[in-house]
Amino acid sequence: MILSQNCVGIDVSKHFLDIFDAGVRQRIVNHYDAVASCAARWADMNAFVVFEATGSYDGALGAALQAAGVRFARVNPARVRDFARACGRIAKTDAIDAETLARYAQALQPAPAEASSAARKTLALMAKRRDQLIAMRVQEKNRRENDHPFMAEQTARAITFLNGEIAALDAAIAQCIAADPELRRDAELLRSAPGVGPVAAMQLLARMPELGRIGSKQIASLAGLAPMNVDSGAFRGKRCIKGGRKRVRDALYMAALNAARSAGFKAFYKRLRAAGKPAKLALIALARKLLGVLNAILKTQKPYQPTSAT
Repeated sequence: MILSQNCVGIDVSKHFLDIFDAGVRQRIVNHYDAVASCAARWADMNAFVVFEATGSYDGALGAALQAAGVRFARVNPARVRDFARACGRIAKTDAIDAETLARYAQALQPAPAEASSAARKTLALMAKRRDQLIAMRVQEKNRRENDHPFMAEQTARAITFLNGEIAALDAAIAQCIAADPELRRDAELLRSAPGVGPVAAMQLLARMPELGRIGSKQIASLAGLAPMNVDSGAFRGKRCIKGGRKRVRDALYMAALNAARSAGFKAFYKRLRAAGKPAKLALIALARKLLGVLNAILKTQKPYQPTSAT
């Protein structure tokens, strides 16, 4: 893929955006309107904008760039820092980071982010909030071990409240998916595969918009399910998975637990166990295979066929 040489690097913080654009440094407020004025110029230049993934702080930036039709990439901060060290850039300031990001874009040409619809963005926020509520409920359940009456009453009330919030959010998530034709169609296709329930389908739709748009090896790498070599000279180490989107991987692992008991995937799982593979390793391999099947399902827009997984 050939990208424009007009690469813009942006260092994102809560209140400001530091920009490196064709050798010019600029600082603007981190607000949609401020970005929109710059984005119009970048669209005319066919610029490619790169910034680090910073959680909620880059939301206005991404939205303004997408609205203006500017290509952009959210990149892993650790990789950018490694690139800076490799270039001998030890000093670290917001302005230097912005320039490093522009050079990173020119040298490595990261893939542009997939455009997301408003419904998918809302779903991603709902998925994140659901995980937060689930984590809070787990904490409260762990506190039930304290047998003091006051603590027991407090935790019971908190758990009841969180149960209600999670149930209400699940209903809102279902409504969000049902109201959008694309999300509804993709959810139905994903759930046609064994082991994929409403939570797994929701997490995949919310956190992996690339599903069905790229190859099986690329999608496995994004999910952190691609085995990495650990070889050097005569040494041959064990391959292991690392990196990727943990929440997607967790959802696929739970789906694999269910799929291992289904007609379509049981034989594959049993073959791995019969070959001496540990149960967890076999489930990870099954999760990777399941992800490949789901990727093909969305790419072809055809529901699961049992013969495709055996």
